[in-house]
Amino acid sequence: MWAAVILLTTLLPSSSLPSAFTAWDLLSFDSFAHAFMFCVLCFLMIVGMSKQFTYPKLHRYAVRTSLLISTLFGISIELLQHLFINGRQGDIIDVLANTIGCLLGIVLFKLIYVW
Repeated sequence: MWAAVILLTTLLPSSSLPSAFTAWDLLSFDSFAHAFMFCVLCFLMIVGMSKQFTYPKLHRYAVRTSLLISTLFGISIELLQHLFINGRQGDIIDVLANTIGCLLGIVLFKLIYVW
């Protein structure tokens, strides 16, 4: 469900055009929003995979699998924006923010369930 929310919010057409890249782009609200959404996504995926026992390998490698799936999902969204959505453009900063969010989701999971 959370992945669908991310998909809808990131693929809606936008009237704003991307600006030139600066180092401060990583500290923008947009980057924090991307990181937050993917932090939650990765965290929820890890929790779900680690609580299921139907597929033992998925249970055992929940963190790795969640990181891989959520990172690829973020990259796919940026490619879809760039190739198919008018008014939107894929952005490497968004991919980086998505990946940082995924890593933060792992840290959050470890803080709550492991440490």
